[in-house]
Amino acid sequence: MLEVNFNPFPDLSTERLILRKMNDNDAEQIFELRSDKEVMQHIGKYPMTSIDEAKAFIKLITDLLESNSGITWAMAMKESPDKLIGTIGLWRVIKEHYRAEIGYMLHPAYWRKGFTKEAILKVSLFGFNELKLHSIEGHINPRNAASAKTLESTGFVREAYFKEDFFFNGKFEDSAIYSLLNQ
Repeated sequence: MLEVNFNPFPDLSTERLILRKMNDNDAEQIFELRSDKEVMQHIGKYPMTSIDEAKAFIKLITDLLESNSGITWAMAMKESPDKLIGTIGLWRVIKEHYRAEIGYMLHPAYWRKGFTKEAILKVSLFGFNELKLHSIEGHINPRNAASAKTLESTGFVREAYFKEDFFFNGKFEDSAIYSLLNQ
């Protein structure tokens, strides 16, 4: 079975980004991100309505990290490392299958500039080289064409399409599952 240890926290960097540990100082930016209806439209969760929800989210991320069950990075520009512009993580590590689920979210001001692709490539390399994962999966709402395109541009392949398998906001939604194998 896969053994993971996220202590010390692995800060990562790309050409333009720093992927760092999330902290309580990020609560306001998490709230701004996760209260935005446009950002949340394909996530399957209601937008946040209070800063306390953002603090609870950061605690959840910290708890997953401390139990070595998942890791989420705050995405920041190199020139502004304290300003969170998004998040990316391997939040559901399935140790017995050497598999993890990737999830990401980016502030709309940074959309369509390649930042998510840059972060996915870096986090995937970390997952394969450092964690020794065999595969990484991404679950998306198939109406989120931008996310599908980004996953495909980083080598992910659509493996499955589930009809009405997710219930949210009073209706059933479809899901598409993408995966990337460690080659």
